[in-house]
Amino acid sequence: MVRQLRSAASAGAETEGRVVLAQPRGFCAGVRRAIGIVERALDLHGAPVYVRKEIVHNHHIVSELEKRGAVFVDSEDEVPEGAICVFSAHGVSPAVRTGAARRSLEVIDATCPLVAKVHQEALRFVRDGRIILLVGHAGHEEVEGVLGEAPERTLVVETAEDVQRLDLADDTPVAYLTQTTLSFDETARVVEALRDRFTDLVGPHDDDICYASQNRQTAVKELAAGQDLVLVVGSHNSSNSLRMVEVARERGCAAHLVPDLTHLDERWLEGVSTVGISSGASAPEILVRELVDRLAELGYGGVEVQQGAVEDVVFSIPARLADPVTGRVPRTPLADEVH
Repeated sequence: MVRQLRSAASAGAETEGRVVLAQPRGFCAGVRRAIGIVERALDLHGAPVYVRKEIVHNHHIVSELEKRGAVFVDSEDEVPEGAICVFSAHGVSPAVRTGAARRSLEVIDATCPLVAKVHQEALRFVRDGRIILLVGHAGHEEVEGVLGEAPERTLVVETAEDVQRLDLADDTPVAYLTQTTLSFDETARVVEALRDRFTDLVGPHDDDICYASQNRQTAVKELAAGQDLVLVVGSHNSSNSLRMVEVARERGCAAHLVPDLTHLDERWLEGVSTVGISSGASAPEILVRELVDRLAELGYGGVEVQQGAVEDVVFSIPARLADPVTGRVPRTPLADEVH
């Protein structure tokens, strides 16, 4: 089901094409929490507030926070001793925490609680004497953080083909964990390959792929089934956004990543009457609105909203960032944007 809207740019204009907006789309609870942590740290402590790596993988959010005084660094070693340092939503390894302590940094941890759960599962499986098979993309910050919990007992697996290349006996006690932002379908294929090969395999109690990634992939599958083209708003380094593009293409629909309006290639619209739009879990709604308005100018003025999963998950911000007078955590403009 979809409900009809009208884009601001198309009011009163005759149009031929239409746009269908995915639901849900955009910010997840972990992203809202992470952005809100940086905003509140700036409100309470003033600039600069140092952030290790991008707080979330979106260039617009990073740019807006930089304007307010956030300083993004690649390593905790770049942060002045004793300064405030926010750890990103993707989590960090124990070695990073040790390095921050060595520099007496005032750490504020914005790790997504769902990522933190994967870290705890890794420690539990190591205590049980198992080798961890971490399904994910080598080099991704989230994978690097989990890998750092037990690097000597963890192997990263990206594809089902990688499973067959593992230099382990089939009866080795192993456990699998997954990066939270993967394609649900591709991960299922990798896990099936692990189960087919290893006789002593265990996994997490719940899926590690986060609810938001699954919901957005499901919504994109529905978009791809009924639209001529799917556009996913998200940055090139956003794993969940890239997976959404892949999911649409796997359904036989043309699909492209659009980091912002300037990346829209009008040639994609040739022969297209309906455009589906979604956005990754770290993409702000303002970028979606700008894309919708541009499409309206190009003749796609009818806007409908897909009916999908309702997300009501909220992750609380640390109490130390509450208002010192009221004891409450105020709303923040970037983190609390609404559709």
